[in-house]
Amino acid sequence: MTGMMDDGLDALRERGEAFLVELSREYYEAHSGLKAEALLQPIFRKHEGAYGDEAFHEVRDRFASSPPGSDAHRSARMLLDWLVESRCGRELAPLEEREIAWEATAIIRGNDGAEEPYQRSAITIANTRDKKERQALDDARAALVQAELGPMKLERLQREHDVVRGLGIAADYISTWESLSGFAIRPLRDECQAFLRGTQAMWDDVLPGFLKRGLKLSPREATRADAAALMRAPEFDAAFSAGGMEVGVRRQITEMGASPDAYGRVIFDTGDRPGKRARAFCSPVRIPDEVYLVLRPHGGQNDWTTLMHELGHALHFANMDRALPFEYRWLGDNSITEAYAMLFDHRLQDPGWLGRYSGLSKAEMPAYRRAAAFEELHFLRRYCAKLVYEVELHGETTSWSALPDLYVETLTGATGFRYQPADAFVDVDARFYAARYLRAWQLQALLNESLQEQFNADWWRNPGAGPWIEAKLFAHGQRELATEQAKRVAGRDLSFEPLVRAIEATLG
Repeated sequence: MTGMMDDGLDALRERGEAFLVELSREYYEAHSGLKAEALLQPIFRKHEGAYGDEAFHEVRDRFASSPPGSDAHRSARMLLDWLVESRCGRELAPLEEREIAWEATAIIRGNDGAEEPYQRSAITIANTRDKKERQALDDARAALVQAELGPMKLERLQREHDVVRGLGIAADYISTWESLSGFAIRPLRDECQAFLRGTQAMWDDVLPGFLKRGLKLSPREATRADAAALMRAPEFDAAFSAGGMEVGVRRQITEMGASPDAYGRVIFDTGDRPGKRARAFCSPVRIPDEVYLVLRPHGGQNDWTTLMHELGHALHFANMDRALPFEYRWLGDNSITEAYAMLFDHRLQDPGWLGRYSGLSKAEMPAYRRAAAFEELHFLRRYCAKLVYEVELHGETTSWSALPDLYVETLTGATGFRYQPADAFVDVDARFYAARYLRAWQLQALLNESLQEQFNADWWRNPGAGPWIEAKLFAHGQRELATEQAKRVAGRDLSFEPLVRAIEATLG
C-alpha cells in the first residue's frame, strides 16, 4: 500500500464531488429534454484526476489492506466501486453520447405513415386502447430498436465487460461487482427463483381475470405492450387528476411534519417537454442543495405513484447530513434510496392515504387496491425474472447471440406477457440495478412496519414521522447496506415474505 494520507483522501473526495456535480447536471439536462445531446467526454477529460490511475491504485490498496468490517474498509469499497464505474464511464462515454442523441431524435414510422418520437412511444403505447394499434406501434418500435439501438447497447455491454476484466479487481464481471457492492448476487437470484415458483399459482389465478376485464384479452394473446396498457388502468383517472396530484402530495408531506421541497432544495420538473424521457428520474446535482425531480406525465394514478416514488428519492438526497463524507452522500448501496422511494410510492396502496388525498370513493377503493396489488405482483415477478436473466447475461457463460431467446423465455415465462427479442440488451439496468430494486422492495416493507409501530397505521400524516424519517433514515445518506439498515431499524432480515403476505391479503 502506498499509504493514502487523510489529506490525500480528502482531496480525492473533493475532486470526485466536483466531477459528479458536473456530470449529473449534464445527465439531467439531456434526459429532461433541456438539451438534445449529452457532452460527456469533455467532462471526463476535464476531471480525469478524480478517477485516474493514481487515485485508482491508492484506493485499491486501501481496500485490500483495511480490516473487513471497519469504516476504512467500507469507505474504500464505496470509493473503489465508484472509481471502477467512472473508469468504465470514461471508456463508454462516446457510446453513451451516441445512445442519448439517438433516443432524443429517433422517430418510429408505422406502415400507415404515422410518426411517433421514440422518447414518447412508451406513453403512447400505454394510452392506446386498441389492441391492433398498440401492437403495431410496439412492433415498429421493436424493429427500430433491433436495427439501431440494440446493437449500440450490445456494443456497450461487451465493452464494459472488457474494461472491468482489465481492471483486475476479480476474475470476472460478477465477482468484481460482488466484491465492490458488498453482497453476493447469486443468492438473491436464488431467492427470486423461489419467489417466482411460490407465487406462480397466485399469478396464474389472477392474470386471466385482469386481462379480460381490462383489455378483453386472454393470456395467450397478451404481449408486453398489453401489459403497459393494462397497468395504465385509465378507469381510475378521475380519482387521480393531474391538477390535484402535486397539491395532494405536497399536503401529505407537510402533514407528516416535513417540507415537500426540502425548503427549496428539491426542484419539481413535472411538465411535458419534447425530448424528455418517458421514464421519470431524480437527479441530485449538488447533494443536499440542488435536487431535480423529473416526470413526464403519462396520466392517472401512474403519475401519482411515480411522483411519490421520485419524491422519496429527492427528499432523501436533499435531507442528507451535509457533514457526511462524499462517499456516504453520493455513493453506496442504492437499495437504500430505492427503499425510501418505494416507501413513499406504496402510499398509493394504503386505503387511509387514498381516502385522504386522492379522489377515490369508498365504492371504488376495493377494485383500485386489488388492481394495485396485481400491478405490484407483476412488477415483482418482472424484476425477479430480470435479475435471473441478467445473471446469465453478465455470467459470460451464455453466448451473446443466445441471449435474446433467453430474455424472451425468461421474462415471458415469469409475467405471462410476450416480450420482444429486440429488447434483450435494452431492457437491462446498469450494473445489476435490478438487485437494488429487489432489496429495496424488501426493505421498504420493514420500514413501513417500523413506522406503523412507532407512529400508527397512518404514520404518513403524523407530524412526528417526518422528522424521524429525516433524522433516522435520510440523514445517514447511504453509509449502510440494505441488510444493515434492516437490522438497525427493524431488527430483521430482508425477505420477500412481507410482500407476499400483503399482496395475498389484498388480492384475496
